[in-house]
Amino acid sequence: MTELSRRALAEAIGTYFLVVVGTGAVAADAASGGSLGALGVAIAFGAVIAAMIYAVGHVSGAHFNPAVTLGLWSVGRFPTGSIPTYVLAQCLGAIAGSLTVAAIFGGQVLGTTTPAIGLTDAFLVEVVLSFALLFVIIAVATDHRVVGGTAGLAVGLVVTFGSLMGGSSTGASMNPARSLGPAVVAGEWAAHWLYWAAPIVGMLVAARAYEFVRQAGVPEAPRG
Repeated sequence: MTELSRRALAEAIGTYFLVVVGTGAVAADAASGGSLGALGVAIAFGAVIAAMIYAVGHVSGAHFNPAVTLGLWSVGRFPTGSIPTYVLAQCLGAIAGSLTVAAIFGGQVLGTTTPAIGLTDAFLVEVVLSFALLFVIIAVATDHRVVGGTAGLAVGLVVTFGSLMGGSSTGASMNPARSLGPAVVAGEWAAHWLYWAAPIVGMLVAARAYEFVRQAGVPEAPRG
């Protein structure tokens, strides 16, 4: 097995558990009459992302998201030749995750992402949340000035607050693979394009924004 294959397997496993735990929490919440609530679901998404980053971040970079891969590539922080392998692994991991959730919950596929608001507003929500996610990822993953060991916690917190802010309006996907898995298994494709286009746009802009901000030095303490 090549090094790229090993990294791709890590991406597939991480994305698999993102979908199993995150959308599984949505299904569990529905099955229990809302015992988890929006906060519980958001914590599930954030916690599994944090755990998987600590598990395989040192192996694959822990993208778990085609838009993250493209965002990092756009500023020269990911090799062009590895993009298809990573994106395929992420998508297959997400689909396998949704098949697992459907098996656990008796064929029910919950956690599909469809806008509950107008398409323009939904696009904006996903762009803004995706920007925040990649802005934090590229900081903690590529800037040596960031305190070590914080990546999982920082990214997990972004996913959590993103889920709380956008969950009721768009599903707060921020991730084409996370939306693809439930869509494939449930056959629900309403406005699916949005969950590819908006995260990619938001993350491409965020990557450029952080590369610009990165050039700033640490401000000197005022002299008294």
